[in-house]
Amino acid sequence: MASDFNPSRRKAPSIQDVARVAGVSRTTVSFVVNNVPNTNIPHDTQERVWAAVKELGWRPNAMARGLRMQQSHLIGIISDQITTSPHAGRILQGAQDAAWAHSKMLLVVNTSDNLDIEHAALQMMLERQVEGLIYATMYHRQVLPPPALAQVPAILVDCYLADRSLASVVPDEVQGGRVATDLLLRKGHRRIGFINKVGPLPAMFGRLEGYKQALAAYGVPFDPGYVRAGTVIAQEGYCLALELLQLPERPSALFCYNDSMAMGAYDAARQLGLAIPGDVAIVGFDNQELIAAQLRPPLTTVELPHYEMGQWAVQYLLGRLNDTQPRLLQHSVACQLIERDSA
Repeated sequence: MASDFNPSRRKAPSIQDVARVAGVSRTTVSFVVNNVPNTNIPHDTQERVWAAVKELGWRPNAMARGLRMQQSHLIGIISDQITTSPHAGRILQGAQDAAWAHSKMLLVVNTSDNLDIEHAALQMMLERQVEGLIYATMYHRQVLPPPALAQVPAILVDCYLADRSLASVVPDEVQGGRVATDLLLRKGHRRIGFINKVGPLPAMFGRLEGYKQALAAYGVPFDPGYVRAGTVIAQEGYCLALELLQLPERPSALFCYNDSMAMGAYDAARQLGLAIPGDVAIVGFDNQELIAAQLRPPLTTVELPHYEMGQWAVQYLLGRLNDTQPRLLQHSVACQLIERDSA
């Protein structure tokens, strides 16, 4: 097929160029590349169109095509800081794997908690006709996202609305606290200290409740004297563990709100000449690989289900698009116990 199109020119090929090379109208090209049914375009004409598309390297305008077909194959994700978080970024991996399995792509904006960026990102995604939206946070908390989020199928990940007017998927904090404490109880411990976080967050209340439930299941009375709370840093974990481990009847095991506090508890135990786990067992939470796997002995901990939440969120949105999912589902995902050597 001879062509007067010069591929060296800077301007990208257009639908008009394809039509000229194939010897057909622009409408015919549009019908062929968009697979419009019932157009009765001869097979040899369709072959000429596709040959021209290949020769020119023409790409249809994906956005315009999506608007026509009401299907952009895009899922938007607006997050605060999960792309820069050492462990919450697994939300993106789970979402991407689920989206790709259904020929969808992610459009991701990390706002760094800037509300102007958040609103601009949402408007941009709505203009690009995303098929669904995920609003995700770095840690489990209550949020108040922009009202425009409700214009398309949407789900909150690692966060929730107080009135539950949007679907959400969050970690099961109670189950996580219960499985950590249950492990220590199964190992024979009955004096178990809990180093919690200060502040009204779901994780703080949930993990404490799980700790209490596990104790009750073994008939061990809850003793508030074995509970301390502070900020979630190693230094605070060290100070609080030091208090607990110097009680007249010191705990034989510690369950820490997160791995950073558990790292501080390691230092407290060693300062007091206590071996881990021989004298005191320690369990953390979060499974932060840079901490948990590198401590000596490696830290037994509980992993937040970030990957599973991202995966489930996309599957929920796809179900909404196909009318197979309820609109306001509130879902929680179990946390996995990662056993190493500290317990």
